[in-house]
Amino acid sequence: MPRKIAILLNTAWNAYNFRKGLIQALIAQGDAVVVIAPCDAYAYRLVDWGVSFRDVRLAGTGMNPLHDWRYKQTLVKILKEEGADIALSFTIKPNIYGAMAAHAAGIPIICNVSGLGTTFLWKGWVQRMAVALYNRGFRKANYLFFQNDDDRTLFLQHVRVDKERTGLVPGSGINLDQFQAEAPSFAPPIKFLMISRLIVEKGINEFVAATQFIDLKKAQFTLIGKYDPAHKRSISAEDFQMLLASNITYLDHQEDVMPQIAQADVVVLPSYREGTPRTLLEAAAMRRPLIATDVAGCREIVHDGMNGFLCRAEDAADLAQKFTLFLQLTPAQQLAMAHASRQLAEERFDETIVIEAYRRMIDRLLT
Repeated sequence: MPRKIAILLNTAWNAYNFRKGLIQALIAQGDAVVVIAPCDAYAYRLVDWGVSFRDVRLAGTGMNPLHDWRYKQTLVKILKEEGADIALSFTIKPNIYGAMAAHAAGIPIICNVSGLGTTFLWKGWVQRMAVALYNRGFRKANYLFFQNDDDRTLFLQHVRVDKERTGLVPGSGINLDQFQAEAPSFAPPIKFLMISRLIVEKGINEFVAATQFIDLKKAQFTLIGKYDPAHKRSISAEDFQMLLASNITYLDHQEDVMPQIAQADVVVLPSYREGTPRTLLEAAAMRRPLIATDVAGCREIVHDGMNGFLCRAEDAADLAQKFTLFLQLTPAQQLAMAHASRQLAEERFDETIVIEAYRRMIDRLLT
């Protein structure tokens, strides 16, 4: 009899874009998979893979106790109705309330903690509330995967979880067959690309400011990402207008960024903190040198001087200096960085590493 594995996320889009390899591997080995998430256009694509889909209402941001309690109760109901044997959860609220729900439903759960840094960058009551919720939820979790050891160390300083119930995976991993490309020619002007939602912690304002220091005869800059002024951490309307007025080519959210990465020479992410940033993984697999901040998550993918450069967080001048440093490299040195990115992706971030880690833990918890 096949095992039924429930996957809890904040969007169907997340499952489609970041968990495809894992979901399809579980189905291929004979497991039944049900994805529990708010319905969006990607839910129907999941069903095409052979996934069952259950729609659930979830407030993506904010902390409304009544809404979150209803979300947890709905998860309990769905897990019982589906007869799930185990749950896998991703993103903050599915992790916290999914752990509570799985415990109430009498099944084990594996939580994947990513994007931790933003929570602990906040101060005051927001951080205290988040820590309290993590403590309450993760008392019920059977196992936690983190995406880098810095995040795990910081998390365990705040949340009472035994380290023995934690492990590391390289983000969502990357499909090395899907994401591959020839190295760029690095013909001037060098094309720098940033892909990110337009929120403050991603370093959008630093990226805009840094480009003002660079000779546009030598470099071109493109930024791809959704501007959502309703998001509480969005850049301001004034900052967005500054972006539009700058020399940066701005493009709204793109469903498929592979063509844009293929046209770029260098991919940039000046984020304040990450789990394992997907855009850098994709770019590394596609033989692109990288420039990112020297923070948790980014420094695992960018080895300074080898496949790119690391800069200080929240420092536009230092980011500009790294742009300049790359422009001063010879084409042979730039090409060496491109190939080093692919080698790093192959050695450390192949998605088969993530899939195997989940297979082992699922088998362990169910036996």
